[in-house]
Amino acid sequence: MVLADLGRKITTALRSLGNATVINEEVLNSMLKDVCTALLESDVNIRLVKKLRENVRSVIDFEDMGSGLNKRRMIQTAVFKELIKLVDPGVKPFTPVKGKPNVIMFVGLQGSGKTTTCTKMAYHYMKKGWRTCLVCADTFRAGAYDQLKQNATKARIPFYGSYTEVDPVVIAQYGVDKFKADNFEIIIVDTSGRHKQEDSLFEEMLQVSNAVSPDNVVFVMDAAIGQACEPQARAFKEKVDVGSVIITKLDGHAKGGGALSAVAATNSPIIFIGTGEHIDDLEPFRTKPFISKLLGMGDIEGLIETVQDLGLEDNEELIKKLKHGEFTLRDMYEQFQNIMKMGPFSQIMGMIPGFGQDFLSKGGEQESTARLKRLMTLMDSMSDGELDSQLGAKLFTKQPSRITRVANGAGVSEREVRDLLNQHTKFAQVVKKMGGIKGLFKGGDMSRNVNPNQMAKLNQQMARMMDPRVLQQMGGVNGIQNMMRQLQQGQGTLSQFVGKQ
Repeated sequence: MVLADLGRKITTALRSLGNATVINEEVLNSMLKDVCTALLESDVNIRLVKKLRENVRSVIDFEDMGSGLNKRRMIQTAVFKELIKLVDPGVKPFTPVKGKPNVIMFVGLQGSGKTTTCTKMAYHYMKKGWRTCLVCADTFRAGAYDQLKQNATKARIPFYGSYTEVDPVVIAQYGVDKFKADNFEIIIVDTSGRHKQEDSLFEEMLQVSNAVSPDNVVFVMDAAIGQACEPQARAFKEKVDVGSVIITKLDGHAKGGGALSAVAATNSPIIFIGTGEHIDDLEPFRTKPFISKLLGMGDIEGLIETVQDLGLEDNEELIKKLKHGEFTLRDMYEQFQNIMKMGPFSQIMGMIPGFGQDFLSKGGEQESTARLKRLMTLMDSMSDGELDSQLGAKLFTKQPSRITRVANGAGVSEREVRDLLNQHTKFAQVVKKMGGIKGLFKGGDMSRNVNPNQMAKLNQQMARMMDPRVLQQMGGVNGIQNMMRQLQQGQGTLSQFVGKQ
């Protein structure tokens, strides 16, 4: 059972409590049976599943419960907490220090996606302003250095390796010393993939570790190998001091539960999860938000952090325009660029409460990305005067020849140009409405700053702009209002999830 199916089954089991007229031992046992069956089908270790069941039963005592207590909420909260414990060893993850070299050594099985993940992690930190680099100490697999070299070159990340040196210890030590001397902050060392039965390769891994003295050893775990993850993870932990875990291939048909529960064997926190083949398909792992997303509750904290990484609050000119209700075609183009920077659509959609990880299929995601790029290409054919004009679509209505010129320049039909202009007009109307709402751009609680009637009208106007299917998934206009409130508060809670039942 893939993780999306696991999330749906557990959510269904929790919601069954809401359908019961009386909450008693029989209802609790039935719900726990469904939750445990779903976890076992997803390859979660049977000992951990048994422990989850026992822990929930130990905190729920119907005889001691007062009649006024919300039993449904207590049970759901207990299950939620135990699900968090499944993937949280209670160990604080390693945090790199800015301005000093942080050596991070990658270890893992052959074929786990280790080399690709090295580049993804380097790219993740590079986007955040760190000086990152890669060292290829994998001399065992043919083509390992070529793969890292190709990945690093594409991502514009400095790298070091050798076609002639066969000793990985020498390569690792020289590469790390070289990048330390050049004041790099994140130095990632890729090592040979190995198997727990290969004593010689394990000894080599230990020698590399002793040579470079890593600040953090990252064990890359393939979600596809199921419960076999646990003995492998334990073998690596016994040889080197594994400090963090990255789980790869959680986007495909991998059950995932085996990898998640194998974290207990390393007693090390998960720091990232791989969700695809692209360089930005790496999500920082946060335990509570991960379980929230799994159950369709979203990850508001992650969404806010992603938006904050774009630095939109630093764009004083845009904020000033918004306050005055101004929104040109160039502004829309720049917002399209920001959306592209935020990462895969399915990843962003999964962060929004009410949207499952599978809400946007891979086909739908590719289609949405392609459409966005097409619109941007179309706007590339516009002149600076057209992009910056306050008249927007009116400029093209007054001079239809502009539509023909833009369509010919972009290689699209005139109808597509008109559709874009109509979309911009709708956006501009919403921005104008936002600009007229006092208190909308203030910090703090939106409900206190903003007139409720004005906010309701804005939500309705936003709803008219949206795809009906998306609007339905969000719970209509009320769903938009709740989402905006959560975005302001920066949190999504279990009580809100329970309240929907």
